[in-house]
Amino acid sequence: MTRVSTRPHGPPGPSPAGRAGTHGPAEDAPTTPIGLPIEPNGPIERLMSALIRKLAWSRLADPRIAVSLSGAGLLLGMILGATAPNAETVPIRLPLSILPTMHQHVIASLLMWTGDILACLGLAGMLWAHSQGWRPDPRRLWLISAGIVAVMVSLTPVGSSDTGSYAAYGRIASQGGNPYATNPHAWGDTAYTLIVGTMWKKQSSVYGPFATVIQSFAASIGGPNPAITIWVLMILNGLAFIGVGWLLLKTSDDPVRATLFWTANPVLIQQLVSGGHLDTFVAAAAICAIQVARRLPTIGGDVLAGALVGVACGIKIYAVLIGLGLAWPLLRRREYARTARMTAAALGTLALGYGFYGTSALKPLFGGLSLVTLPSPWRIFELSGLWLGVPKSTLVTIISVGWPIALFVVAWLISRRISRDQPLEVVAPFALTFAWILVAPWVFAWYTAVAWAALTQVPRNRMTRWLTIVTVFLALCLSSGGQAHL
Repeated sequence: MTRVSTRPHGPPGPSPAGRAGTHGPAEDAPTTPIGLPIEPNGPIERLMSALIRKLAWSRLADPRIAVSLSGAGLLLGMILGATAPNAETVPIRLPLSILPTMHQHVIASLLMWTGDILACLGLAGMLWAHSQGWRPDPRRLWLISAGIVAVMVSLTPVGSSDTGSYAAYGRIASQGGNPYATNPHAWGDTAYTLIVGTMWKKQSSVYGPFATVIQSFAASIGGPNPAITIWVLMILNGLAFIGVGWLLLKTSDDPVRATLFWTANPVLIQQLVSGGHLDTFVAAAAICAIQVARRLPTIGGDVLAGALVGVACGIKIYAVLIGLGLAWPLLRRREYARTARMTAAALGTLALGYGFYGTSALKPLFGGLSLVTLPSPWRIFELSGLWLGVPKSTLVTIISVGWPIALFVVAWLISRRISRDQPLEVVAPFALTFAWILVAPWVFAWYTAVAWAALTQVPRNRMTRWLTIVTVFLALCLSSGGQAHL
């Protein structure tokens, strides 16, 4: 990647917002409708803005340094995958996992955390360099990232045991079983059960029916060999990731920024591709729905957008937030017919998927809604309540009612931090998905995929810094050696 413009030695004077060479951390600075930057409110935002202004004009914003840090972070993750099985991977080996096994758990965890931090710094540096005039060729970025993804999909998944669960549920479905009515332990295929995270061996699938289709397809190829099943899942995931990147490259108003946010985003590559998570498919369906709803305001476009939302919800149910985000601006404009068409298409698509497995597919889903984990503030609330002697059932009820209310409040606050002249069709889905990450009782770093995809369509704003920080914070907090994640 070469630098195509010269970065000045210090912050330049005022200039129109959004132009190369503007305000130091221009990527993080929202503007008013007339182009003036919105001043940060509150001590935390003022402190963060001061820190970013300092870092944005440091050597970290040099494109060569930023790209090098990103590459170093990704390399550490690939080393973990190549030395599997270790404390941070699923207990299998994929074709490129050819280095000696790393037996030192502490070293593996340190490599994981260091890689996450380097990726975060690299992403921040690239975004700052872009806001100061760096204009890399987005197609070249896409090609380089595609090469990295091609390597990663042949390395053992890093960071969680999700792919082990995917493979086990796919094995059950491919053999004619119902993964919503049984579980890996009960099904009794030892080779698959061994790679499932400890706390999930007796858990029925909590994923949607369209996720089961993907899992079953992979297992039909892998047969009795779980490593082949996981390899197929990794390849499909990598193709989806690169496909989303190509879509954003061709349809975004700022293809460079969109590519940096998604395809060349080292944090997302680590979480989605290296981890092999289904959230890549959710984000793919979600961003397609957003683009169709924006660009095809016709009957066919509405039906297609609704169907895409239904597919996304049929993989992971939290994608319903995308549907709500698309419906809100339509309702405000009193476009009730469009709203009805999208809703009917989404519900019809979802019903088609769930109808194949019946109501048994819904039971594990509702059971998962009661799960709470750190660093969610609801976990602290739950632990405090238990310590005070409050029955757990009461706490679960309070949390179940409280977090959706908090979600809409936080989403409203987020939307207010984005310039009002931006289309609600992209602002609302982003605000809802990001708010969900902040207030949901059960959330992981890879759940941020949909928020990142939506943010590619929102012009420069201060939420970029917070989404980056939250994503990396979750990655650092919730790596369990690949053995206890959902």
